[in-house]
Amino acid sequence: MPVAIYLLSLCIFAMATSEFMVAGMMPSLAAAFQVSLPEVGNLVSAYAASVVVGGPVLTLWLRSVRRKPALLSLLALFLLGQLLGASADGYPLMLASRIVCGVAQSAFFGVALALAGELVGPGRIARAAGLVLNGLMLASVAGLPMAALLDQRWGWRVSFWLVAGLVGLAMLGIAALTPAGSAPARQEAGEEMRALARPALWAAYASSGLIIGSVFAVFTYLAPIFLQVSGFSAAMVPILFGAYGAATVLGNLLTSRLADRHTRRVLQGGILTLLVAMTALALGAQWQALTVTALFLLGLAGLPMNPAMVARVVRAGGSGAMVNSLHMAVINLGLMFGAWAGGLCLDAGWDLRAPVWLGAALALLAWLSLSLDRRGDSWQAKARPADVSV
Repeated sequence: MPVAIYLLSLCIFAMATSEFMVAGMMPSLAAAFQVSLPEVGNLVSAYAASVVVGGPVLTLWLRSVRRKPALLSLLALFLLGQLLGASADGYPLMLASRIVCGVAQSAFFGVALALAGELVGPGRIARAAGLVLNGLMLASVAGLPMAALLDQRWGWRVSFWLVAGLVGLAMLGIAALTPAGSAPARQEAGEEMRALARPALWAAYASSGLIIGSVFAVFTYLAPIFLQVSGFSAAMVPILFGAYGAATVLGNLLTSRLADRHTRRVLQGGILTLLVAMTALALGAQWQALTVTALFLLGLAGLPMNPAMVARVVRAGGSGAMVNSLHMAVINLGLMFGAWAGGLCLDAGWDLRAPVWLGAALALLAWLSLSLDRRGDSWQAKARPADVSV
């Protein structure tokens, strides 16, 4: 793999750490800005909303810019947002910081995946995407715990400054070691816009949104399930999440190697694994051994389906930045919906198993969306027949 792929992964790691770390320092931010915990939670929602809305708009504006200058511009915008957050002396400035970072991150994901596809060719798109998106997995395993530890020892600003420094370092690497990339021609841009009208592409988007929604309907409420249903001690919760993160990294490494040639099978196997794991967790969360097994399967088959989802989207709509940016927006919509709908289940008075059943229902819908889409252009457009097995 070209060294640029690993630099892009470093960028994604820094950006995802910035996105996740606010959730790990909510009490500190609430005390610093003298606001309530729900208001700090709105910082997370604002970030996700800016990814959904602002990213595609910025990507459209950058559609005629070469990949490398576009990446550097987006990294500079993200760095500006991160610096605003690090120096924020009030809640409004921190909110503005989150919005700027969210817009830059969404557009960066789209351009980064487009450049990755350009560098490696159609036969290795899923593997390259898996390596790029491995930064996302590592952010949950290492970035979030690191930020929480720094917050406890030296204050929340240290994490913001550290991420800003990491982004600056990544910018230098991109500037020195990444090819300029091609500038999308008008014909290519027009083809990409026409691709957005393809039903096969939106079927792929729907599957991605449902899969991620399924995962986060469960993931959001794992901590209280561990404590109140499975009976684990509070000291075990970080260890359990660490095991989940390790399974996620392992699963991503496996699927990134398989997804190019076996896209449909990876998605089918992953969704079935989610259904089995969620059903087992919903029925047997009172047994700790079963909970740990289900947790490992959730990590192995949930987020690691990202390379296969990217491969399917590329085959349906091409590897353009707008197609990938919209895919990231749909994934974030799924994330927001899963967490929100799981909360509605609890607000309705149901117990902590209800979000798990909701996750299983969304996974079943993802399976149906996959099963109903049997057309060849959903899976093999933009790829050589030898590259893809379905």
